[in-house]
Amino acid sequence: MKRIVDLAKNRGFVFQGSEIYGGLANTWDYGPLGSLLKENLKNLWIREFVQRRPDMVLLDAAILMNPQVWVASGHVGGFSDPLIDDKNTKERFRADKLMESLFMEREEKEVSRDDQLKDYTSKYGVNNLVPESWTPEQQFAFMTGEKVQNPNTKKPGDWTEIRKFNLMFKTSQGVTEDSSALVYLRPETAQGIFVDFPNIVRTCRRRVPFGVAQVGKAFRNEITPGNFIFRTREFEQMEIEFFCEPGTQLEWHEKWKVACKKFLMDTIGIKEKNLRFREHEKDELSHYSDGTFDIEYDFPSIGFSELQGIASRTDFDLNAHMKESKQDMSYFDPVKNTKYVPYVIEPSIGLTRLFLATLCDAYDTVADGDEGGERIVLRLKPEVAPVKIAVLPLVKKLNEKAEEVFQMLSKHFMTWYDETGSIGKRYARFDEIGTPWCVTIDFDNSLEKNAVTIRDRDTAEQVIVPIDELVGYFQKALNQ
Repeated sequence: MKRIVDLAKNRGFVFQGSEIYGGLANTWDYGPLGSLLKENLKNLWIREFVQRRPDMVLLDAAILMNPQVWVASGHVGGFSDPLIDDKNTKERFRADKLMESLFMEREEKEVSRDDQLKDYTSKYGVNNLVPESWTPEQQFAFMTGEKVQNPNTKKPGDWTEIRKFNLMFKTSQGVTEDSSALVYLRPETAQGIFVDFPNIVRTCRRRVPFGVAQVGKAFRNEITPGNFIFRTREFEQMEIEFFCEPGTQLEWHEKWKVACKKFLMDTIGIKEKNLRFREHEKDELSHYSDGTFDIEYDFPSIGFSELQGIASRTDFDLNAHMKESKQDMSYFDPVKNTKYVPYVIEPSIGLTRLFLATLCDAYDTVADGDEGGERIVLRLKPEVAPVKIAVLPLVKKLNEKAEEVFQMLSKHFMTWYDETGSIGKRYARFDEIGTPWCVTIDFDNSLEKNAVTIRDRDTAEQVIVPIDELVGYFQKALNQ
């Protein structure tokens, strides 16, 4: 992971937030390349799941919502993590994550999950290895009874009792700060879709089954954020709520599993070997879910961790908002002449986590014949790459012609211009940021023949193409 972090920081993908003031823990700015990469990922997702489907629409709901939304959804009462402190070091941790680490550690020592469960059942009365489903008393008994280590000191912690910590950020709306002005920064984007469901049905004339997609910021006051941008307090989600007739949800669940994995592999270019499905155990399921699968990615130094969740949410959310708001959230089927509350399938992926997975998956090194050692090549798919084309004049005397080519290409593609350094070093720089093609302006071809040399990032092969054919050449290459 260190190599990915170094690349991201040194090449303008990700910067430390507020860096000149010493930063703010776990905040990140997306630099010139990072912002372009994020935008490409977002646009490809919208293209795949909204533009190319007749059963999808797009929404952009407000971040600040009436606080009763979060009462109805259960976030005010139950959106919390088990918080625990080490009295010796004053450090704070999520108890469930420390326990899960111990399970994995014992498993690596060839103590099976089944054997662990038998042991812990007899000691602590638990019936699964999902600590978040245990009572606070069971969690504390385990932490102390198993002498769970502080991961930083590698010594058993002197643990406080478990406290439930609500993850929502609170703020005030208006000029006062009393309870009547309380609002929350949304912890997920889904609820905006649910509360707008009647409006979408009315204005877009959509019939169930159909879905609503949304890309937007969410905020969670995580106890232990970290691992670069893997877990942050401010992040972006790309989420779909797909409404279907009760009884058809499991069929649609399977269809969305296939569609989501296909998007990651075929559109984004993530290697299949680095992806896997993991079904949530019964005790691990959210209270509203009758089935959830995660698509996990094998992150460097982290291992397989959630990249995307595909949950069957039943009719919980619409019913909850109908009860709290006293508004009818049901759907009338004009074909069957029936009225019902739709069930929901929710494919949800973190844009920031997809960003990280994309960088990790594309990262490669090749031998550097000129300099010795190795150099980085970021093998991003052309559609994903932040910069599609680099225009490189061989010498500064060719700048006028190079700028002419740049102006022509930049009308159609994200194009960068670079005239500094040897041509070999410039090629290497653009390989490192994932640019698929470099266009070289030279004397023989460009001035005398009105042509350029195009170098391919992955093969290093070069072809000569007339300048007036360049736009068509790259359009064809991007559509392959």
